[in-house]
Amino acid sequence: MKPRILGMILAGGQGSRLAPLTQRRSKPAVPFGSKYRIIDFAINNFMNSGMFSIYVLTQYKAQSLTEHIQRSWRFGTFLSDYFITLVPAQMYRFEELGNAWYRGTADAVYQNMHLIENYEADYVAIFSGDHIYKMNVEHMLEKHIESRADISIAAYPMPRTEAHRFGVMQVDENWRVTEFLEKPKDPPGIPSDADTSLTSMGNYIFSRRALEELLEASISNNQEGFDFGGDVLPRALADGYQVQAYDFHKNPVPGQSGPNLYWKDVGTLDAYYEANMDLVSINPTFDLYNPEWPLRTSSEFSPPSKFVHESEGRKGQAFNSVMAGGVIISGATVRDSVLARNVRAHSYSLIESSVLFDSVEVGRHAHLKRVIVDKDVNIPPGTQIGLNPEEDRARGFTITESGVVVVPKGYVF
Repeated sequence: MKPRILGMILAGGQGSRLAPLTQRRSKPAVPFGSKYRIIDFAINNFMNSGMFSIYVLTQYKAQSLTEHIQRSWRFGTFLSDYFITLVPAQMYRFEELGNAWYRGTADAVYQNMHLIENYEADYVAIFSGDHIYKMNVEHMLEKHIESRADISIAAYPMPRTEAHRFGVMQVDENWRVTEFLEKPKDPPGIPSDADTSLTSMGNYIFSRRALEELLEASISNNQEGFDFGGDVLPRALADGYQVQAYDFHKNPVPGQSGPNLYWKDVGTLDAYYEANMDLVSINPTFDLYNPEWPLRTSSEFSPPSKFVHESEGRKGQAFNSVMAGGVIISGATVRDSVLARNVRAHSYSLIESSVLFDSVEVGRHAHLKRVIVDKDVNIPPGTQIGLNPEEDRARGFTITESGVVVVPKGYVF
């Protein structure tokens, strides 16, 4: 009999380092790649892996995310095991925990253990909802069962200089985890390469029994809240559970040749900007166009993109760019940019190396360079953004360490 696996996506992240993009939405709800939301990639990974029983655990500023899931991710009503269901913090264990919302990643699952019991899951895949990547989860489950592990952790090698932001694992020759350190100041390297650390992607597969035992044992000592990386995984190792690291680079994605190398934690504005810019290169590492691994999202109806005017000095044109439906480039030039639905760029305007969200309008002779513009912003004719830092600061815009300028949602000039 095929094992019953339940997917749980942790989508309650505040994403404070992505502000102002997260001023009115949670991190998993932030738009990405012209037509997607960040959470779409986690959902697609489950669905493309044949997993159709998914709970999305929400909390922080969840309205935008809730509307996106409800409008974009619906199954029919006749198959009880096919669902994508939103689970807001409900204080389901009020009698035990009191007046408490989710107080960490592990606590979010603990407060919803009844969902796992009701589904009668054999295994639970607990994945983060705020990273950009492709992953065949079915292959990870096969390796989990084959290794007889209680817990499997998706592992990603990265330079030691960057690993302090993540959980870091030490493993033996069989990739059994021997030590787990949550965000260590001085991450250890791996035996074969002292400059590389093996980091956790925040994606786990638990055998149900181990998950129930560990959460019940951990909550008694963590009344203020607890996480998988900081509390549950170290306890699992201390208590003798079998914890296995899963090599993400060996994850086979249909239609994709070579090792699986692309995983982006878009936790900062610069990382988010760079991930969008990855998409516009001639041969991007992260391929949106793989028919064997379709990336579904909202099916909102919008007209085709359109380019108009072809006179000297006034041509509607775009180079090395990604655009959603409804975009009109009217005598403007777009270069190395990502444009979302219904963007309008008027004559003689220039958009370079920028990310524009839904319904942004760029006036005549405006010039944008290395700019992220949130939705519903009308940029007046002749406006320059990204060319004069002092002027951008005077307008109240956020400027990142690398110099990317961020215009917040609905900004009025």
